Amino acid sequence: MIHITLPDGSQRDFPGPVTVAEVAASIGAGLAKAALAGKVDGKVVDTGFRIEQDSRLSIVTARDADGLEVLRHSTAHLLAYAVKELFPEAQVTIGPVIENGFYYDFAYKRPFTPEDLAAIERRMAELAARDEPVTRRVLPRDEAVAYFNGLGEHYKAEIIASIPAGEDVSLYREGGFEDLCRGPHVPSTGKLKFFKLMKVAGAYWRGDHRNEMLQRIYGTAWATKDELQQYLTMLEEAEKRDHRKLGRELDLFHLDEHSPGTVFWHPKGWAVWQEVEQYMRRVYRDNGYQEVKGPQLLDAGLWEKTGHWDKYRENMFTTESEKRDYALKPMNCPGHILIYKQGIKSYRDLPLRYGEFGACHRNEPTGGLHGIMRVRAFTQDDGHIFCTEDQIQSECVAYTTLLQKVYKDFGFTEIIYKLATRPEQRIGSDESWDKAENALAQGLRASGCDFEISPGEGAFYGPKIEYTLKDALGRQWQCGTMQVDPNMPERLDAEYVGEDGSRHRPIMLHRAIVGSLERFIGMLIEHHAGALPAWMAPVQVSVLNITDAQAQYARDVAKTLKNQGLRVSLDLRNEKITYKIREHSMQKLPYILVVGDKEKAAGAVAVRARGNADLGAMSLDAFAQKIADDIANKR
Repeated sequence: MIHITLPDGSQRDFPGPVTVAEVAASIGAGLAKAALAGKVDGKVVDTGFRIEQDSRLSIVTARDADGLEVLRHSTAHLLAYAVKELFPEAQVTIGPVIENGFYYDFAYKRPFTPEDLAAIERRMAELAARDEPVTRRVLPRDEAVAYFNGLGEHYKAEIIASIPAGEDVSLYREGGFEDLCRGPHVPSTGKLKFFKLMKVAGAYWRGDHRNEMLQRIYGTAWATKDELQQYLTMLEEAEKRDHRKLGRELDLFHLDEHSPGTVFWHPKGWAVWQEVEQYMRRVYRDNGYQEVKGPQLLDAGLWEKTGHWDKYRENMFTTESEKRDYALKPMNCPGHILIYKQGIKSYRDLPLRYGEFGACHRNEPTGGLHGIMRVRAFTQDDGHIFCTEDQIQSECVAYTTLLQKVYKDFGFTEIIYKLATRPEQRIGSDESWDKAENALAQGLRASGCDFEISPGEGAFYGPKIEYTLKDALGRQWQCGTMQVDPNMPERLDAEYVGEDGSRHRPIMLHRAIVGSLERFIGMLIEHHAGALPAWMAPVQVSVLNITDAQAQYARDVAKTLKNQGLRVSLDLRNEKITYKIREHSMQKLPYILVVGDKEKAAGAVAVRARGNADLGAMSLDAFAQKIADDIANKR
């Protein structure tokens, strides 16, 4: 007798081995129809998996995260099936699940066209409609290599040949297509209904630029038609909000091949940058941080001590002078330790908080660059806290509270908190890991945060908290971090004198709130669709005259507002006022002030707010107070 324990704690007994599908059928016909896979003792398996001993089982459906992953993985195979039917000479390589979808890489004699993509998607729908069963079989490695070589699938054979000799491999078949895969997969192609192919891109075989270029077809798949449509609508909106497009339209910045991966900030874009940086500078000042500045170029010997030279050298820009090797810093932490080490530190000095707007350089591959979101030269709002183990929790509470306020001021109200815990390969005692993980967890609880655990995702030297933002489109952006690091102070011999008079190692807390300022400004542009709040807007007010008779009055209005610290533009062109209003509205300005004879005579301004809202006439003092309130309250 085999006992199956279900998620609600109930049990079902079977006289012998039983498949996941049979257990689902015993519960109900509806569940049997909805079942995509099963989770047996924590492992996701096919519905055809035979359970041969007492086990815990949950039936996986499209409503579950595991079910959505199975759907997407199976849709990747459906894509390969369709390509092989339409283009028999194409060779299939790999096709994993990615965020919101999947891709599959193909080797084919010519580039796939948009018309090919449409034809492939239609054939996928036809294959899904056949509702062909998806079945699994196992072959010895060498037999599988010979099998795929016989099919002319040499890339697939190469993958299998890299598996250790003597091992078995699993293959999945649907109709006339069979593929190497660990699985699991849906029970039949009829489960795959809501998908769309998105684009074709180039990709090197096995990600190595020395290998041949393949064609990568990206797609997305969802559990329901509504979810698919919502995702496609979100992508359309994201395209409208693309920071690269808005950066051009609003004249904020540009990127240039004369310096790949770096940003050329225009006056308006630099005004936004300065608002973000000066705001964060006030945050440092008001919360016990001392601002420091480290050099850009550091001796290779320092990077050897920290471990970066061996593990990260390919991503570092290096140079040589007088037979010494140097590197442009990819991060600020070693420099902060060198500052910390100047002079003897006492336990009374801790916690010691350093902050720096540190310019960093990383040699990102050209293919990975993306607007100002992924660049080679960037500036971080980098902070490091030197403290004792007993101070980790209180520093975590203070940092989390501060971070929540900062994100709210920038317009982000949803934060996801994750605690990444010890990996298998790590340094330090279990006692120190227990203490650090507990301090971070208690710090989050004390800050009123619900959080997820990411088991094994911490660094080899310490746990960390990741703070992820949700933007206006529901996209997630990992920004803030709080990382416990006893390792770098040890490597660089940082110390403090304890209450007992002896030398101790401080704990180093790596923390950033916005992270890369370039990336964060890109996020802000997309989150606000270019319509930045008044306090951040590159131009806060534009003053427009109707005729030349009000030109001097318009100048006086602009000058008065500028003297109050506002960023003001003045448009005295001999154009129709409707044209000027429309043009300035396209720049997404918070306020447009129109002055005609009536306003001039009354010493007033006609106020138009963003979104074409007519607020009517008001005195200049009243308007100045209104925008001052907007700025002060971060509206």
